[in-house]
Amino acid sequence: MGNASSSCAVLSCDGPYTSFSFGGHDIRFRTPKNLVRYVDVREWDKGYLVVNAEYDGCPEPVEEYIDLVPILKNLYFDVDEFLAPIEGVAVA
Repeated sequence: MGNASSSCAVLSCDGPYTSFSFGGHDIRFRTPKNLVRYVDVREWDKGYLVVNAEYDGCPEPVEEYIDLVPILKNLYFDVDEFLAPIEGVAVA
């Protein structure tokens, strides 16, 4: 995706944490320490992401799956309300 718009969330990683940012919220959760970066988002489906990720020690990107729904529920978000306006996800 090109420029992030008001309907586009942003996925990034910083050390052992992944950030999912949208609508003024920055949701962080732990990821493996050897995650270098997210290469691209292959699929976005109402809280479920399929991404390609680069890991230290792996010669090729690895397909990963991220389910945001349980994370959002644990943070007491109204999952449907939060996810409804998101049309896509860009990698930062």
